[in-house]
Amino acid sequence: MKQPAMYAAHAIAALLLAAAGSASAQSTLNPTSTDSNVPPATAQKQAREIAQGDPARWFHQNPSANASLKRLQKEIGAALQEAQGECRKAPAAERNACLSEARAIYKKDMAGAPARVMADQG
Repeated sequence: MKQPAMYAAHAIAALLLAAAGSASAQSTLNPTSTDSNVPPATAQKQAREIAQGDPARWFHQNPSANASLKRLQKEIGAALQEAQGECRKAPAAERNACLSEARAIYKKDMAGAPARVMADQG
């Protein structure tokens, strides 16, 4: 069975690239996503979800637009949490700017989510 493209990869990449925008931030931020980027509460939630097995949505060829939107919003939210985890590791002087940029990317991605889902449905 073919799995649909995952939207989170784009959102995560965008957040990490934005967080690593300044030269000094690049030395402190890891451009790849790892489990160490995930806050403990989120990691516990992810572990519960993984224990339940592959999500059924991976095996549905054409989910409804509403289901696709909810999934995309969840993935964008997870990308924000990972970016925030990376920002918290940055030096204090850069942390607020990093968090602000992560929130701005989150808002932009969330605002564009409905249009993206409609484009994917068509």
